[in-house]
Amino acid sequence: MWQWTPIRDWLNAQISEYWATPLLTAVQIVIVMVSIILVMAYFTLAERKVIGWIQARKGPNRVNLLWIPGFAQPFADVFKLMFKEILIPADANGFLFRLAPFLALIPAIATWAVIPFAPERTFANIDAGLLYILALTSMGVYGIILAGWAANSKYAFLGAMRSAAQIVAYEIAMGFAMVGVLMASGSLNIGDIIQAQHGGWFTWNWSWLFPLMLVYFISGVAETNRAPFDVAEGESEIVAGFHVDYSGMAFALFFIAEYVNMILISALTVIFFFGGWLSPFDGGAWGVPESSLLAQPGFFWFGLKTLVPMFTFLWLRATFPRYRYDQIMRLGWKALIPVTLIWLAVEGIMVYAHVGPWRGNG
Repeated sequence: MWQWTPIRDWLNAQISEYWATPLLTAVQIVIVMVSIILVMAYFTLAERKVIGWIQARKGPNRVNLLWIPGFAQPFADVFKLMFKEILIPADANGFLFRLAPFLALIPAIATWAVIPFAPERTFANIDAGLLYILALTSMGVYGIILAGWAANSKYAFLGAMRSAAQIVAYEIAMGFAMVGVLMASGSLNIGDIIQAQHGGWFTWNWSWLFPLMLVYFISGVAETNRAPFDVAEGESEIVAGFHVDYSGMAFALFFIAEYVNMILISALTVIFFFGGWLSPFDGGAWGVPESSLLAQPGFFWFGLKTLVPMFTFLWLRATFPRYRYDQIMRLGWKALIPVTLIWLAVEGIMVYAHVGPWRGNG
């Protein structure tokens, strides 16, 4: 990912080159993982602050850090959860009960291996990156099902089944939206998908794949069980859903997985539809010279763009009431999937006819 040539040369002199490369890679992986966890932690604080602002409240303002009210609240939450006892129900399957939180979290973390943060800045620049993302984002449902089943509780099991059915329904629509991105870019490589959007704001995929962009993001909100699709946590029917019997750090792992997935969906929305690390002034757009610093691609643009869908997650939670379960399933099966199929047919015709920026093989 990063070359770190001086450090690499020093390590080669101290130990063999055979060990220097994997050691540097491991250090970089730890740096990225810690950064993601820190962003996740402050995303929870941002959520409470933003929702408080929308609802005319102050939000967290007691645990101060660097004289900023509430800035240390994520650390206070971590310490609280670390010292809470993890209780396992007497009739639960202990092994699967402990395994489920990791099955929810590990795919969310592992997916970042193919995310390009900047040009040539990715851990695994594989040609099947799109399939890798689709496969790993599909695995999180196993942790949810196991959590509900292993607890041996009707409330948890009902919440797991509702959540699993919802995830499967919206994952189909999300997969079809990704097929549209594949058709537009002509590649499964994530870096190539970004490069195919070169040319400025109006050459990004959002302009030609706008319906698929909406479907992808809505499906991402539903897949992460976020409001208004959080029926897995319907308090009036099933208490807290599939993780009702979890406490302490076991519950925290589900919590972390949910927020890491929110950040991941935001990043993927930017990569697929908003040019990833490309600058909005790329290709001389808006009259900015290509040699200008503003036109250069980089992590700055990727991070700045990702903040927009992350904020949208919070905005939706503060704005919309929770849907009924039948409404959610109807939206997934009878609205989003047909929209993606229709737009894929339209896109296929445009690719075949070489209309617009489509990149066809014919």
